[in-house]
Amino acid sequence: MTNLFAPWRTGYASGTDTGDTKKEGIDADKCVFCQQLQENNDKQNFILKRFEHSYVMLNKYPYNAGHLLILPLRHVSALSQLEKNERNELMELVSQSIEILNTTLKNDGINVGINLGKAGGAGIPSHLHIHTLPRWSGDTNFMPTIAQTKVISFDLCQFYDNLKPSFDEVTI
Repeated sequence: MTNLFAPWRTGYASGTDTGDTKKEGIDADKCVFCQQLQENNDKQNFILKRFEHSYVMLNKYPYNAGHLLILPLRHVSALSQLEKNERNELMELVSQSIEILNTTLKNDGINVGINLGKAGGAGIPSHLHIHTLPRWSGDTNFMPTIAQTKVISFDLCQFYDNLKPSFDEVTI
């Protein structure tokens, strides 16, 4: 077996990277997602639409074009902390987001994931969020590993403008 080492991840994995947003149990007043909601500047924050219990936004640090986050309005870190109607709305938004991405971007597949807790890979573990990540055949390469560089070949503002009309039509 060949080992591929990623020493730039040592601080994160060892817990010595103590950036505020990566701490577990951070309060809503320091949560980047909660702050963006309070700003009420949805276009600047790439929030595509707000619903009764949740909202959909573009990921500002995407893995691929069209990488969405679906989040509860309430600042919670686990699915079990949500009421049933909140969980149902989140899952309905995941389903509708997938359909919008498939129709708009013509992607070949989608990854959907929830990273729970810092050890589970959550970059912001204190505010639950679900990733919907469009994928295309051949969209992976070694640039992030070898050159510590991720090539993002799209404009978030343009993607926001392209996706916004479809999300405006979503009703739950």
